[in-house]
Amino acid sequence: MNAPALQVPPSIHVLERGWLSSNNVLLFGRDEVALIDSGYVSHAEQTLALVRHVLRERGRAKLDLLVNTHLHSDHCGGNAALQIAYGCRTAIPAAEADKVRQWDEEALSYRATGQRCPRFGFSETVRDGQVLRLGELDWHALAAPGHDPHSLVFFCPQEGILISADALWRNGFGIIFPELDGETGFAEARATLELIRTLDAKLVIPGHGAPFTEVGDALEKAFSRLDYLEADAQRNAHNGIKVLVKFLLLERQRIPLEKLPAMMREIPLLRTANRRFMHMADEELARWTVAQLERAGAARSDGVFLLDA
Repeated sequence: MNAPALQVPPSIHVLERGWLSSNNVLLFGRDEVALIDSGYVSHAEQTLALVRHVLRERGRAKLDLLVNTHLHSDHCGGNAALQIAYGCRTAIPAAEADKVRQWDEEALSYRATGQRCPRFGFSETVRDGQVLRLGELDWHALAAPGHDPHSLVFFCPQEGILISADALWRNGFGIIFPELDGETGFAEARATLELIRTLDAKLVIPGHGAPFTEVGDALEKAFSRLDYLEADAQRNAHNGIKVLVKFLLLERQRIPLEKLPAMMREIPLLRTANRRFMHMADEELARWTVAQLERAGAARSDGVFLLDA
């Protein structure tokens, strides 16, 4: 028997994306169309095509507002392309304003993670507690640190819908990046999950994966996952290293094995995580990462290249 269809209000259209991109959430109001998150730069043309298609289906000519939950490259890498195409206003988390204004790629994490993001601007900011009117619904912006210190989630009490970014997925949450770099993140992630538990959320639209209604079960799994990681911070480092290399592999499709040690050494966050948690030589760390990705079925090696699986 097929599961019942999710009841998403007609003003909301979710574009579920595959990695490398985050999901995109279109919200249709009477006078304005908004989009939450724009995906990764290598998928920018696909993002534009998808947005154009949905706008055309809805009889709308343009995108008016782009909102970012946070500024990791897989959530804002399409910003520049959408701004060029539509001249849309853009709202970012308020704490990131100076970094974007000065385009500080190190502070914005792009240099640290070895990821790309074309420069974009912004016209407005969003703060914790602010209410945004999107798609004829009121959305409460809520601070959601943990995965990213300045991330926001958006909750619509009227419909019980949470746009959760990477704070809560159906089976977990995003990497707790601050912990890789010597900052606190576990306590903040726990506080964010506790906040979500207080909401009367009936439907979650995550940053990655399909929307879901099993909110209680997802929270139980997230708390369990967080307990596991917090019990031994090296586990978070293991996960972070594997995910960062997998991200590079998804973008490039294949990486020469002989170049992988130097490539990983040149990514500051990987270098820091190795120094703090792994204590491996470059070649040893690369071999460990390849073995872990192969064991998880996330990559394969032909002896010359590391290949996406």
